[in-house]
Formats: sequence, C-alpha cells, structure tokens
Amino acid sequence: MLREIVRAAGARFGELAAFVRPDGSALTYAGLDHRSDSLAAGLHAAGIGEGDVVALTLPSDVDYVIAYTAATKVGAITAGVNPRLTAAERDRVLAVAEPRIVLAEGDVDRLSRPGNPVPALDPDPERVVAIVFTSGTTGTPKGAVFGERELDAIARSDVPGWDDPQTWGGGGHQVAATQFAHVGFMTKLPWYLRLGTTTHLLERWRAADVLRLVSEHRMTSIGGVAPQLALLLRHPDFESFDLSSVQTIVMGGAFSPPALVEEARRRIGASYSIRYSSTESGGVGTGTGFDADDQEALHTVGRPRRSVELEIRSDDGRVLPSGEVGEVYLRSPCMMRGYWRDPDATAATIVDGWLRTGDLGWLDERGCLHLAGRKKEMYIRGGYNVYPVEVEGVLASHPEVAEVAVAPAPDPVMGEFGVAVVVPRNPERPPTLRELQAFAGRQLASYKLPEAIQIVEELPLTAMQKLDRQALAHRVAGLTRDRHAP
Repeated sequence: MLREIVRAAGARFGELAAFVRPDGSALTYAGLDHRSDSLAAGLHAAGIGEGDVVALTLPSDVDYVIAYTAATKVGAITAGVNPRLTAAERDRVLAVAEPRIVLAEGDVDRLSRPGNPVPALDPDPERVVAIVFTSGTTGTPKGAVFGERELDAIARSDVPGWDDPQTWGGGGHQVAATQFAHVGFMTKLPWYLRLGTTTHLLERWRAADVLRLVSEHRMTSIGGVAPQLALLLRHPDFESFDLSSVQTIVMGGAFSPPALVEEARRRIGASYSIRYSSTESGGVGTGTGFDADDQEALHTVGRPRRSVELEIRSDDGRVLPSGEVGEVYLRSPCMMRGYWRDPDATAATIVDGWLRTGDLGWLDERGCLHLAGRKKEMYIRGGYNVYPVEVEGVLASHPEVAEVAVAPAPDPVMGEFGVAVVVPRNPERPPTLRELQAFAGRQLASYKLPEAIQIVEELPLTAMQKLDRQALAHRVAGLTRDRHAP
C-alpha cells in the first residue's frame, strides 16, 4: 500500500515539493520515488528483504522518508528511533528491534544504487511495515507493530472517499510537528502522500518559525500537541502574523486545558478539535467535533472516531454504564497487532481484540469521553510520555540522593512536568535541580528530566509502606517549572 502510493504519487505530482527543508531545498514527489528506488536497490544488494528490520537513527529529515519508503519497496520493516533519545536509550530500543541493518546519517547516499532494479513484491495486506516504539512503565521499550492492513485503515479514518480512485490531491501545506519516529508520521505517511501535501521541516520546533510558515503559505490547519499551541499563543510577536487562513486546529498527544481551547478559538478564529489516542491505537481514538458546543469542546475528548469502538470497563472487565469511571478500552482496525517480540505485554494489553489503554475515564449521556486520570504512573510532558519509575531509577543513583520520587505537576504550556521529591543524604547540602539535571541528562532524554525539586525529610508512604503517589501529587501540585521548593 505505502509502496504503491509512493509510486503513484511520484507519477501524479511529479515536481511538486513533498518535503521542504529549513534552507528551502525540497524533495519532490518524483524525487522521493526515484531516490527510494535507488536505496531499495542498495538494500536489496546488501541482502535486506521481506521481513527484515531496518532501524533508522536518522533525524526527521528527507533521508528518513527516503529510507522508510525504500524499506517498504523491499518488504522490510522500518523501526524508527527518536533522535531525542540518549545513546543509552537508543541502544535499548535497538536491542528490542534486533535490526538486520541500522541506517544513520550518510548511509542513504552511501548505500543507494541508482538505476539498479528493485525486487517485485506481491500485494499482501498482512505484510508488516512499521514498528513504532513507546516506553513501558519501567522504561523498557515496547514496539507497536503495524502492517499494510492497519495503515490502510488509518488512512480510511482520516480521508473520506479513500476508495475513490479520484481522491488525490488537495492536501496543501503543513508543518512537521512531531519527530518522524512518532506514530503520527509513521502510520499516516500514506495519506500525506496521496493528498499531495507539502510538509515543511524544522531543524527544531520554534514558535516563531511555525507562525511564519503558517502565515507565508496560508495554511488552513494547525496540528500538533497542546503545549506547542500554548507556545504559539504566548509568542511576543503573535499578533504580527496573519493567521486568517487557518480554519481548523487539531491537537492531540497531551491534555488541552479549557482555557487554551477558548483562547485559541478566539485569537486564531478557527475551530478546535481535541484528539485522544495512543501509539498502540495507531493514533486513532476519539475527537471533539469542530462544531462542538462548549460542553464537548472544553471538557471532554469527544466521541469515538470512524471505525473506533469504545467501552469503559471495571477492574474485573465488566462494561460500565454512563457516568461510572473505569478503564478506557478501544477497538478498531487501526490499532496495533501487538508488541514486537513481546507476547506477554501483548496479551496484557490486547484482550479479546480490545486495546486496554491504561487510562481512566467515563462517558456522559451524549457519548463523550471524559478522562479521569491514568492507571499507569505515566505523565505527558509536551506530548512525550514520561514514566516516573524510569526517571527515579536514574536519579536514585546520584551520590547525594538517599531517596527520590518523581511526580507530575500541572503547567499551562507543557501540560505537565516532572518534580523530583528528594530525601538528601546530607540535609545541609542537598542536591540542586541543576545537579540532578546534569547527572540524569547523560542517560535520559531532556523531556524526561525533572524541572523542579522539592527537598523533604521523608517520602509519603501508605499504610502498606509503599510510596503514596496520591499524597505525592498533592505535595507538588502548586510548584512551577524550574523553581526550587524547600
């Protein structure tokens, strides 16, 4: 499916820019097809074929797209590695993926064989295409597996008339808001290509650059995660950019506070849709309607999207009625097949064809989903999942730390951020926030690092002498980022 769309888009859109680099140079649709053919020939010559895993440690640039599409042309499976990960985190991902080959910067040109033949492949909806990595509660990487069948279903959920052979083009310009290893790119590339979108790449996400691109190219939609939108609205020159072309705002990956939704709709003059999903769901879950009233738009994450079924279940698996809080279960043809080479984790997450999200929620009388927290101890900082246990494991090895726990605190820009609650070995010389960040930064990505610290004599415990995370959350709720709280 992806292989065929790359070829058809190359023929149909030709010299239209598919991806534009920050310096203005572009990879055209014809260029993507030709260059991915050359790399596919090189991969084939290197012995890479159907079912082999090709890991990409490339930045989110044109070479990543070329490598991903080249891998599909030889029937290989692409495992993207987020470039924000540290070397240690990257190595853990690669250990799980067990790739036949790892492509790094410079490898696309080095391996390409222009003019060499690309092997033929029979259509197969069951062929695995991508492994999209997410972190487990202990920091152990888990790779969500998607094949041609799932990518086709995801495209159908977003593109009305996908079966109509005339449904091509009309995509316009967009900004790449996430890393390419993210589920939002890996599973949705087919419909980006079919719609003929021109995607503008960023060396690093900066509010000023996004506002400029939206204004210059008269973009009709702004997408990303809520913290990015908050940064756009807070840019000091926001009012100087012409955003009158924007008709819709689509935000997922992190909580959208009601105040942010109201401000964005008012200042940008566009409809706002909140999307709730996960890597495991293929990035497809629920969404608020663009025409939703305030009750739905501000206080819910909407209704199940096309082809998605939703249930709220109790701990013993019973389906709960409206108004009762339980775990959110999803079922759709878009969701992952399972975790790569991890049958135990797959069995725990997919139950009788339903995806256990680990999130708590309830349905109102109109069928809208309200989120009520997470069963897992994960929080979301700027659209990225952070698991306290993983961060605690690193901070606990600091020589000045006797005990440590990490808890999220709310933030108007990032949604949530981590607070390190520390019992110091020497109360007269406790570690500073900067010291903890520098220490942990060698092993953890920057978005996982604590952004506030609280020094305590002891951690709160339950009657069973376990860490009381609820009490911990109350303790840090009033803190702000990058502030020492004695």
